[in-house]
Amino acid sequence: MIIYGIDAGFTGAITKYWPSDEVIECYDMPTFKDKKKTLIDLPKLLQILTTRRLLERPIVYLERVSAMPNQGVSSTFRFGQGYGQLEMGIEAAGLPLNYVSPAVWKKHFGLTKNKGESREKAASLFPKYADLFKRVKDDGRAESALIAEYGFRKQY
Repeated sequence: MIIYGIDAGFTGAITKYWPSDEVIECYDMPTFKDKKKTLIDLPKLLQILTTRRLLERPIVYLERVSAMPNQGVSSTFRFGQGYGQLEMGIEAAGLPLNYVSPAVWKKHFGLTKNKGESREKAASLFPKYADLFKRVKDDGRAESALIAEYGFRKQY
């Protein structure tokens, strides 16, 4: 079984998790700059989401997010566009999709909105991979790994 955990957003990340082997792979959200705007690199996204082994029985847990209060119209539109691209990438890869809200998965792990807590929790759950979560900007990786772990626990 392979479980994908996705922390949505241009600074988010995608984790592939093989629970039986206790192996994870973390990918920062694949992006590129186009006229000063950050966009999701769709071919790279699809490459990350594509499984090569038929017996992996993949499943995706995507963080269900919404617009933030006081967020500008343009940034809200761009975020929504990126979120839709993630959903389409998951569909194009033929992966079963589950949504989980931040409140649900964070409550499961006893976390608050503090991103440092997410990094610490991910490092404690995946000690072999703690270096993936050591920088402040690695919170997307940590949260995607925790979403994948939440998905595993939800399945079993």
